[in-house]
Amino acid sequence: MNQTPKPLIIIAEDDKDLATLIATQLEVAGMQSQICHEACHVERFLKSNFANLILLDVHLPDNTGFNLMSDLRGTGNSTPVIFLTGENDEVKKVKALEMGGDDYITKPFGFPELIARINAVLRRAETTNDSNITQNASITDEPFEFCGAEVNPQRLEVNFPDGAIESIGRKELGIFAYLADHPNAVLTRKNLIHSVWGIHADVRSRSLDQYIVKIRELYKRHDLTLDAFRTVHGVGYIYDVKVPE
Repeated sequence: MNQTPKPLIIIAEDDKDLATLIATQLEVAGMQSQICHEACHVERFLKSNFANLILLDVHLPDNTGFNLMSDLRGTGNSTPVIFLTGENDEVKKVKALEMGGDDYITKPFGFPELIARINAVLRRAETTNDSNITQNASITDEPFEFCGAEVNPQRLEVNFPDGAIESIGRKELGIFAYLADHPNAVLTRKNLIHSVWGIHADVRSRSLDQYIVKIRELYKRHDLTLDAFRTVHGVGYIYDVKVPE
């Protein structure tokens, strides 16, 4: 019997005892966690992993929670955030919400309340993402160019210069979208799988490679080269786009 994947919660908290206690309570509530004691650890984790929510302490040793959230949003990361703080400061609460934070809870807090708030934010996020057809792509996304053809997420189609229109699957769209959003950078297979399928998916590199082969064959049928989309042996892939001078 398939079990519902446990949501992954990042606990960005420099108080190690509190972080461990929160992680224990999340496990009891049917969630899994990743503890990060510094802002840089959160950013490093999210570069190659998907998280459902961040519990973000306003004060971290190397940065503020506000700055970290701003940096994440600036890179297109929309992971829901619940701010944690020991200060019952109305101004900071307002700032947290105005910045796009999903909720704000003041220490000390009761764990039933924390779990309830997390579940409420996760439900809202799930409703917001109803149009998503992969972890990273939505049918509301605008068409974009990829290696000489136009990918249309709204119709799950690729429009080729020869006038042909080809239908694509959800995972192919997710791969196209992720590569287009991360040009000129080496992307690991793990990174790509987590971004398209989600962190809980049981997907092996061989399965990903099969989708890549389908994309290459699709372009070959319409006499388009994928020279810009290259395999980096032993690592993953790169979408190498030349920047106009």
